[in-house]
Amino acid sequence: MPATDHLVRRLRGTVLPAVLTPMDAGGVVDVDALRGYAERVAAGPIGGVAVWAHTGRGLYLREADRLRVLGTWRAAVDGPLVAGAGVPRSVRATGLRAAVDATVAMAVQAAEGGADAVMVYPLAQLDGDDEAAVALHEEVAAASGLPVLGFLLHGEAGGYPYSPQLVTRLLALPASAGIKLATLDRAVACQDAIRAAHPGRKLVITGEDRMFGPSLMWGADTALVGIAAARVPLTSAVLDAWRAEDHGGFVRASARLDAFAAATFRAPIEGYVQRMLWAAAWEGLIPEEVAHDPYGPRLPSSEREAVVTCLEVLAQHADGP
Repeated sequence: MPATDHLVRRLRGTVLPAVLTPMDAGGVVDVDALRGYAERVAAGPIGGVAVWAHTGRGLYLREADRLRVLGTWRAAVDGPLVAGAGVPRSVRATGLRAAVDATVAMAVQAAEGGADAVMVYPLAQLDGDDEAAVALHEEVAAASGLPVLGFLLHGEAGGYPYSPQLVTRLLALPASAGIKLATLDRAVACQDAIRAAHPGRKLVITGEDRMFGPSLMWGADTALVGIAAARVPLTSAVLDAWRAEDHGGFVRASARLDAFAAATFRAPIEGYVQRMLWAAAWEGLIPEEVAHDPYGPRLPSSEREAVVTCLEVLAQHADGP
């Protein structure tokens, strides 16, 4: 498929932030803040963006807000836009067919809103049924007309462990542009998935915020990560150094990114969205009053202080490890 091949060429070796959604404490999306955030992120070293992902609470947003988010980023970003497609929390999907239909409908909305590809959320009901998982991706691609990305998502975020065999089958689909790996802390699972993906044929996309540098060494060639929602240059520096074979620069950049990841991607893991919102506010990307995640766990003020302290240290030692 020409569109799929073109997308692979455009995205390989780039960083796509899984962007945040500025909201108040009641979950109301601030459109002005969203627009400003999109303009600032779009000006950075990105290859595109990912909307409706877990970091942006895509499955929690009301339909009107999802479409507003997509439209805002489409207007701000010239590069490829990837949209997540899954089962919105507002949909009463009581069976597998209903869940598949909801995922397909979200993918079609993404296509109609100007997305260049869809990333298919894993349906936990399909754990162990590779045939149904492959069929889901085929149906999404056929209905939306867009290239698809697989999404190996850890269970803490609602996914399930794809087998290496399923990874290989998904990437063999004509409409497949690649697969995003977000195993959280499962190094062996990440390595096995990368090996099964046969790096170089389709995109092997790291979403491994806590294993970012290692995942590149294992064979990932592109990044779609929540940690870049607030710190794009910090993330892109690691990927750029690796691709340039600047091993010293890679080690230094990885150490900085790892420090930030340790402050944000920690237990409770679902709290990472709130921590990234705090980081984005500290960076001046969004106003403080819309740095709220109403869908995650409540975190004590000490958590925010830890994130800010990390950012301050990184700012003070911008050229060091």
